[in-house]
Amino acid sequence: MKKLIIAALLVVGVSSFAQNNSDRPQRGNFSPEKRVERLTTQLNLDAKQQEQVKELYAEQAKNREAQKGFSREQMQEERKKTDEKLKTILTPEQLKKWEANQAEMRQRMGNRQGGGMGDRPQGGNMEN
Repeated sequence: MKKLIIAALLVVGVSSFAQNNSDRPQRGNFSPEKRVERLTTQLNLDAKQQEQVKELYAEQAKNREAQKGFSREQMQEERKKTDEKLKTILTPEQLKKWEANQAEMRQRMGNRQGGGMGDRPQGGNMEN
């Protein structure tokens, strides 16, 4: 009887540590709606811009699914295309703030990865 109670407690204890993360989006892998929401907050997008950005990010998400077998370079090229389209949607002030946010994000990622991307120049694009 004692062993049965210990086994039950062990099962309950172990299962309490197990977490189901499937309902949480993975870092950097947000839905187009969440990404538009975040950009709207950061850049104060108007309704027309929100719709354009939502379409752009939906297209990117569709392309990302098709890119599962693509090389890193091909994926970076797709990201550049998306960024270029985004730049046509934003006002000059929004673009400046977006570029600053991107540089800050790259810096944070570089710090987290122990240098990695943080060693790259902080220009407007990631070619360098």
